[in-house]
Amino acid sequence: MPAHNLDKAVGHESKPLPVAWNQRDLLLYAVGIGAKKDELAFTYEDDPNWHAFPTYPLVLGLKGTNPSIANFATAKEGSAPNPGLPPLDPKKLVHAEQSIEILGELPKESTEGWALKKKCVGVKDTGKGLIVDDAMELVDPSGNVVVRMISSGYCFGKFDTGGFQKSIAPKQPVKAGKPPQRNPDYVFSEKTTPEQAAVYRLSGDYNPLHIDDAVGKGMGFPGVILHGLCSYGHAARAIVKNVAKGDGRRLKYMSARFTSPVLPGDELETTMWVSNDAESGGQRVDFVQKIKGTGKVCLGGGVALIASDKQSKL
Repeated sequence: MPAHNLDKAVGHESKPLPVAWNQRDLLLYAVGIGAKKDELAFTYEDDPNWHAFPTYPLVLGLKGTNPSIANFATAKEGSAPNPGLPPLDPKKLVHAEQSIEILGELPKESTEGWALKKKCVGVKDTGKGLIVDDAMELVDPSGNVVVRMISSGYCFGKFDTGGFQKSIAPKQPVKAGKPPQRNPDYVFSEKTTPEQAAVYRLSGDYNPLHIDDAVGKGMGFPGVILHGLCSYGHAARAIVKNVAKGDGRRLKYMSARFTSPVLPGDELETTMWVSNDAESGGQRVDFVQKIKGTGKVCLGGGVALIASDKQSKL
């Protein structure tokens, strides 16, 4: 195995990645995560309450400033690989966990100067694979942080690092836990379409795994699978529709673990438990997303924060 330095990997900052979007991108993303004809606040540019769906920044790491189709083989969240990490086989790499903290509202059209800043904030060798945590900040042209995201990737394999484990990850606004032992406050079921992945990929993730059955079967799946961040977006919509009463500006934080693949056409059931969050003055939402029919959990350890409808921000 080539030489690597995991101590050097943790704390490595990539060159800022310029990013850009327009209102059409925001409309397309909303449809890609399942927005329906009555969700005009996200799908109709002339709706008086129109605003960007808050989880849109999750696609920018692969989209960058590209106004057209990005080559998945070369698209990266940053300009160069982390020099302290060993080579990671993309066929053995899965998205393990994702969080997003929304500090400000996105404009409908970006201007020059928006960028993603990426920093490796953790590496852990489990003995069966390597977990790599990357923190990203979406900054506006003035340098203000508008969104913070932490993405965890898991690469299967033996890395022989002696059980290396180091984290400098920032504290999150709220910690996930087990759902309360009571009946849920909301259960929201929604069937994805067979074309769901074909639409969602147009927001920037052009991995052939999500469009070419032969690629999916070659990786051991029945065929095409849905992007994890697409089912994540479905869960975010379930929370916004039910707890935030359709106001995406009230979603301030969300995190979840990816636990099972979803196939386009699967019905997703998001179960939510709502409680008051004393620190923020808003509401905490513990949630789990399952594939209805099989009962498999596809998003576990979910937690979100919703601002009070009397607050502009947490």
